[in-house]
Amino acid sequence: MPIVVDIDVMLARRKMAVGTLADRVGITPANLASLKNGRARGVRFATLDALCEALECQPGDLLRWEPAPASAEGDGADPDGTSA
Repeated sequence: MPIVVDIDVMLARRKMAVGTLADRVGITPANLASLKNGRARGVRFATLDALCEALECQPGDLLRWEPAPASAEGDGADPDGTSA
């Protein structure tokens, strides 16, 4: 997935434990781990707001976009990801 979640980076910078952040944000440690490890399919703006408040950061400090690796030549996909 081209969206990378950098919560672990901010946790290290703030010297904060995952459990502490989960308590401050009001989500379970399991849900925070899913988000942190990139397994979550989405995040609510209210949760993102709470994360930014607890970590004293901006959304861009937690989320970044990386382009997907180029697919193999001849797979029939156009650069926009649609089939030919």
